[in-house]
Amino acid sequence: MVMNLKSCRDRVEWDDYVLENGGHPLQLWGWGELKSSHGWKVDRLFLLDASDRVVGAVSLLIRTLNWPFKSLAYVPRGPVVGDVHRQDMLRLLADYVQRTYGSVAVSIEPDAVEYEVSDGWRLAKNQILPSRTILLDLTRTEDELLADMAKKTRQYIRKSSSENFEIRAIKSRGELVKCLDVYHQTSARAGFDLHSDEYYYDVFEKLGEHSPVFAAYQGDQPIAFLWLAISAETAYELYGGMNEQGQVLRANFALKWYAIRKCREWGLSRYDFGGLLDGGIATFKMGWAAGETKLAGTFDRPLSVFYVVWNQGLPLFKKAARLAKQYLSKVKNN
Repeated sequence: MVMNLKSCRDRVEWDDYVLENGGHPLQLWGWGELKSSHGWKVDRLFLLDASDRVVGAVSLLIRTLNWPFKSLAYVPRGPVVGDVHRQDMLRLLADYVQRTYGSVAVSIEPDAVEYEVSDGWRLAKNQILPSRTILLDLTRTEDELLADMAKKTRQYIRKSSSENFEIRAIKSRGELVKCLDVYHQTSARAGFDLHSDEYYYDVFEKLGEHSPVFAAYQGDQPIAFLWLAISAETAYELYGGMNEQGQVLRANFALKWYAIRKCREWGLSRYDFGGLLDGGIATFKMGWAAGETKLAGTFDRPLSVFYVVWNQGLPLFKKAARLAKQYLSKVKNN
């Protein structure tokens, strides 16, 4: 069967396919628009069968690299394709990237626990998104979800839900500004880096209805917020934080439970906590389920003789970039 890839430039056509075929929110049009405004190029491709019927889709991100690597091609939580056509998609994708961009490699991080790749692909040691996560089955009842939680998590949900704050959706950029102020406080306290504020404004604008933000309020001030990306089936946690008052009231427990229940109400079937990294945040997340989920991971298709150098040097590149960012942040703040 002769199959080929075809570029898509129609947002409605693209999102309709991703949503109707169980695609992850990071494969939606808006996520590609966001990344293309912040250092990446986006290329959206449909997989067509011999009858020109669409049987798969992949939102491909391209990042320019220094010589001799040229670029990296990356597919976050994709491609969107069934088992029958997966091998054709992977073969054509690798050929397309090498021919069009000359990338050092194409990396995919599929939204699946098990994932069989074709010849030439390999499980990569370097990840962009963490493969460990907490994944809730939202087709289960609330009582079943609660029963899987740690006893202390259930207690804190009940206690924080009775505290003097209300939870509501963020509807405007002005409200988002206050949430980002909370995020800056969280970042300073926990010691992690943030994007520029403009990046988060772009997430809010470009993902639109596919990126709800919920916040716990005391009066007109948020004390905690939780930011999701959603598709037809999956809710994926992007960002979250709380200030000192939110910590005192443990507002993150009531807030997360509110978001989970809201996603069930919308008919979503999966709630992804956005990954597990070592530390206190991971401990908090692990209290919400009986166990963690390990996704298939990252798969690379080397496309250049320089792949080995790239693969071995990537951790050093990341560390250098992180240290440079921290240094610039300190200089700016001083």
